[in-house]
Amino acid sequence: MSESLVVPTMAEMLAEGKQPEVLFWVGCAGSFDDRAKKITKAFVRILNRTNVSFAVLGTEESCTGDPAKRAGNEFLFQMQAMMNIEVLNAYEAKKIVTACPHCFNTLKNEYPELGGQYDVIHHTEFLKSLIDDGRLAVEGGQFKGKKITFHDPCYLGRANKVYEAPRDLIQKLDVELVEMKRSKANGLCCGAGGAQMFKDAEPGNKEVNVLRTEDALEVKPDIIAAGCPFCNTMLTDGIKHEHKEGEVKVMDIAELIANAQDL
Repeated sequence: MSESLVVPTMAEMLAEGKQPEVLFWVGCAGSFDDRAKKITKAFVRILNRTNVSFAVLGTEESCTGDPAKRAGNEFLFQMQAMMNIEVLNAYEAKKIVTACPHCFNTLKNEYPELGGQYDVIHHTEFLKSLIDDGRLAVEGGQFKGKKITFHDPCYLGRANKVYEAPRDLIQKLDVELVEMKRSKANGLCCGAGGAQMFKDAEPGNKEVNVLRTEDALEVKPDIIAAGCPFCNTMLTDGIKHEHKEGEVKVMDIAELIANAQDL
């Protein structure tokens, strides 16, 4: 994998008098988590290959405030949101794409009342638009014939009704898409939502991520596809718990597309 990725910042773009087609909001997970960084790189490789004019905020990007809000600290959320909105508005950002459904939901649905009005799309929707516009062509490649199941992230699926874009992308890979019995509007959380990612589990006899992983393993997939860095972590941990690391992979949709194209 070539690491010569071209990732301009909004500041650099502004200095050249340019406005990118989209602002790529990387998010905390995509910036700092080692596993999620691979998703970020896969998505950037696709953007580079398709010549999409994009930029990131770089060090000017701060947490959207989603974990603070979900954990009940509205004051901290509003402080983080206002700082981000100030930066985004200064750059006159119009269209934002992100690989994190938590960032997607917060920027799309909770920033407008604080003065941040943007066209926010999830990376699966953006990748589908690239294919629909003929800017990206995808063939099965190494995934042809594989059995893949898709886990709906709560903030992408049930909260924002985005169900088809990720599935359309998976089907472009010439694979067998199998649905878990709990999917789409009936999907089960991976166990990380609502800031649960950052706290100890509640009392009970089974972790939510193990329960969700069992749902996925029931349909005997080769790959569990995810569209969220938190879901990716929780399902990967679930696979380890079930001792299936050698048999089943957990991959983000951007990684599936990038790997199919050998980007």
